[in-house]
Amino acid sequence: MFFDGYGYHVTSFEQSYRCYSASFMEKPQIESGDKIIMPPSALDRLASLHIDYPMLFELRNDDAERVSHCGVLEFIAEEGMICVPYWMMENLILKEGDIVSVKNVTLPKGTYVKLQPHTKDFLDISNPKAILETTLRNYSCLTTGDSIMVAYNNKKYYIDIIETKPSNAISIIETDCEVDFAPPLDYKEPERPAVPTSSSRAPSQAEEAPAEAEPKFSAFTGTARRLDGKPLKQQAPPVSSSGSKGKEPAVSDGNNSSRPSSGSSSQTTAHQSQGKLVFGSNVDRSKETKQESVKEAKQEQPEKKEEPKFQPFTGRKYSLKG
Repeated sequence: MFFDGYGYHVTSFEQSYRCYSASFMEKPQIESGDKIIMPPSALDRLASLHIDYPMLFELRNDDAERVSHCGVLEFIAEEGMICVPYWMMENLILKEGDIVSVKNVTLPKGTYVKLQPHTKDFLDISNPKAILETTLRNYSCLTTGDSIMVAYNNKKYYIDIIETKPSNAISIIETDCEVDFAPPLDYKEPERPAVPTSSSRAPSQAEEAPAEAEPKFSAFTGTARRLDGKPLKQQAPPVSSSGSKGKEPAVSDGNNSSRPSSGSSSQTTAHQSQGKLVFGSNVDRSKETKQESVKEAKQEQPEKKEEPKFQPFTGRKYSLKG
């Protein structure tokens, strides 16, 4: 084919058409794929060109600077217009009757594609992989940045094309392509328990402070008693706490009469001048008072009556003969 009378062969197809959705031409079957319907004149021109099969096209919206790719299903549209799936019009930001540029292209076969569902509902399907494989059979190519539609069980699921290899647009006709999934757009990671901050630790340390200020347990701080009930000749002073060191209370006898302790006697000897002998000091008097208090305690204690001891064989004697 010659162009404008010159000897140059035209090997590419590029034309502008008005775009309409599938509902305009009553072709709802094209919504489940990426194929468009073109006019018969486009088939005549494509047949005369040396193009690669299958026929793949680039759709471009120059006003919004959006690009997508598609295949062709039929050549039965009216002249000057094409029929495009509605989800593809949304990707290209096109309205009914807008102008779109159509150009034939050759795309490499895809080896990898990464998909991201819009909602978690798609993952709740019993076998999403099988449904996705069945749906992609109606697609001829994928473009990075597009959102395809998967219809299942009277519900539409939208999936974003995040990444494609080896290029931004790939052909998926008769090829083995690795598919990977990204977390859905509405997916939220489970919240982790918050780490306690320094402010929360402060009250706990304040609560522990008064517990440390409490006095520690001191063993054997009670008064001594004898098993036979007799009074002690000399009662040991109770063990005092650490705060009362050097202060020993006076020990009282049975008549509640106080007597000086060993601490008081040591204080009296300390007041005496060193290097001199002093006769008649309080030390001898304290010994005498101790002996008098013990004697008084013995006299005041009531004397226990002696119980008769057990004597065996004290009963009467009887004879078996009567």
